[in-house]
Amino acid sequence: MTEDPAGPRVRRATRQDVPAIVALLADDPLGAAREDTGDLTAYLDAFERVDADPAHELVVLDDRGEVVGTLQLTLLPGLSRRAALRAQVEAVRVASSRRGQALGELLLRWAVERARERGAVLVQLTTDASRDDAHRFYERLGFAATHVGMKLDLMRD
Repeated sequence: MTEDPAGPRVRRATRQDVPAIVALLADDPLGAAREDTGDLTAYLDAFERVDADPAHELVVLDDRGEVVGTLQLTLLPGLSRRAALRAQVEAVRVASSRRGQALGELLLRWAVERARERGAVLVQLTTDASRDDAHRFYERLGFAATHVGMKLDLMRD
C-alpha cells in the first residue's frame, strides 16, 4: 500500500498484531495510564468487531515484520454537508523509538488517500489537548483546528 516496497508499508492489521498494537497504544504517558498490556482479552474481542465491520480499517505500519505504527480509519455516513461521507482517524501511534523518521506522515498520508478512495469528503481526527507536538504535526500535514472536541467519560461517576 506504500510506494517503497523495501521500506515500511501500511497493511491491514491481523489478530496476531494485537499485542504490538496495544504496546504502541501504551507507549506514551497518556496511554500508559489507560491501557493494559497484561490482559489482551478485551482488545482481541474489540479487534474482531472492528475487523468484521467494513466501515473500519485498522492498519499497522510494518517495517520488515516489525509493527512500528498503527491507526484506525472509520467511515461515517451522515446527513450534514449534503450527506457527506466523513473519515475519522483514531489511535495514531508510532513506536517511540521510531519517531522523527516520517513514519507518522506515511500513515496519515495513507489514511487521507484511502479516505478519498472510499468516497469521503472530509478527514477528521481528535488529539489530546496536551499533545502539543502532535498538534504541530497534524497542522504541518494540512489539518486545521476548526472545532473544539468534547468527550464524556462513561466510566467515571
